[in-house]
Amino acid sequence: MLLAQKRPTVNAAVTVVHTGVPDWARYTRRSDILVAAAGVPGIVQPEHVKPGAVVIDAGVRYDGRRLLPDVDETCVEVAGAITPRVGGVGRTTVAMLFRNAVRAAERTSQ
Repeated sequence: MLLAQKRPTVNAAVTVVHTGVPDWARYTRRSDILVAAAGVPGIVQPEHVKPGAVVIDAGVRYDGRRLLPDVDETCVEVAGAITPRVGGVGRTTVAMLFRNAVRAAERTSQ
């Protein structure tokens, strides 16, 4: 939803597709940016990715204490750029939280 905002740095055409949509891969194969957040380990395979696309794995599923990614490791062969399949988005979230906390502190101190 962040990409769909009408602002100079975003303003993208965003399509949300759930796992219950028949032939959901028809949509993912057309995506320049694919964010996988299904919570289904290994659901995204290389044949579901447009060559050169940016792939972001945001899926969360645990097997005991082990985190399982939505994006299969072999998608790295097709994607133009790809987040680490385990912990990639988590690190970005932490970085953005720190950035926002610093901005808020700066505004408060003025």
